[in-house]
Amino acid sequence: MAQVPITVMTADDHPVFRQGIASVLASDPGFQLVAEAAGGREAIALYRSRHPDLVLMDIQMPDLDGVEATHIIRNEYPNAAIVVLTTYEGDALVMRAMKAGAAGYLLKSAARREMLDTMRAIHAGQRHVPPVLIQAVARQLPGDTLTPREVQVLELASLGKSNRLIGRQLCIAEETVKVHMKNLMSKLQANDRTHAVLIGLGRGIIGMRPRSRPLLS
Repeated sequence: MAQVPITVMTADDHPVFRQGIASVLASDPGFQLVAEAAGGREAIALYRSRHPDLVLMDIQMPDLDGVEATHIIRNEYPNAAIVVLTTYEGDALVMRAMKAGAAGYLLKSAARREMLDTMRAIHAGQRHVPPVLIQAVARQLPGDTLTPREVQVLELASLGKSNRLIGRQLCIAEETVKVHMKNLMSKLQANDRTHAVLIGLGRGIIGMRPRSRPLLS
């Protein structure tokens, strides 16, 4: 039985770069390019109509940047897998993009194999968090020590599990999970769940593990 290709949408305001990505994807039968956007607003519209498995999103575009486009798409489609692209390692917008819901990032100068491997990993439910980003959050002021239960909750949150699924796995009420999440976010001085996970990774509180697929509820 033939393998079903991973459908991909690109969003970048540079036609030459989009052509380069198209060429890379065309060289691998495991991927299928289904849409190309020249800006953030077009990316949102195309995502709504095409629902690709994966999005390669330029972080800086003139009409609407990749951070805001990622935020809007993820708000409407929580399971959207978005990889942000940047020219410079350590781009300040990368942290914002990860907090907006991006599953990972790639340098535009990444080698073909690195790009394809990262895309496959993210489609499989993993995250690709750049070391420079982990180092950045690790430099934040330390918060209070998390309890063992809070660490468990944070670990499961890093796998993409909802509060309800975390509660099921830990055999505690969903409301209790919410309390643990609120407490650990306060201790870590995190703005949201994604920020808490990044801080947890940066400080070594939790490790990088494959993210589970969302379950139908």
